[in-house]
Amino acid sequence: MIQSAGTLLYRETGNGLEVLIVHPSGPYNRGKPWSIPKGEADDNESLEETARRETFEETGLRPGPLVPLGSISYTRSRKQIHAFAGPAPEGQPHCASWEVDAVEFVPLEKARVLLHPDQTAFLDRLMERWKKGELPVPKAPSSPWPL
Repeated sequence: MIQSAGTLLYRETGNGLEVLIVHPSGPYNRGKPWSIPKGEADDNESLEETARRETFEETGLRPGPLVPLGSISYTRSRKQIHAFAGPAPEGQPHCASWEVDAVEFVPLEKARVLLHPDQTAFLDRLMERWKKGELPVPKAPSSPWPL
């Protein structure tokens, strides 16, 4: 079974939690669902190391503290996806790889519609852990204006 790992980075806004998702590039993927930033492991790389590397390669962001969200298996391909959640670091995400053509923070409700249907379980797990206070709290964005 193919193993893949990625992150579900989140931030808190006045409208609730938003998560960072990516859209795969290429004509074949034009109508395909979005995904968490993810990819397959390199030799001797842990799943968390893979998730961190893939997130940086696809979004330009380096994740901070991460909490495992477990794994899901795609119902069609049987590929296993492992996810880790953490607060989004400072900085603006961007398409940092040819593998993605869009990178966006979206509200949870929109993510539920855009994400690959099998990956929506990660949103449920994120919310469960958030409500229990088991996730690192995102840092408030720094203000350019002195108080």
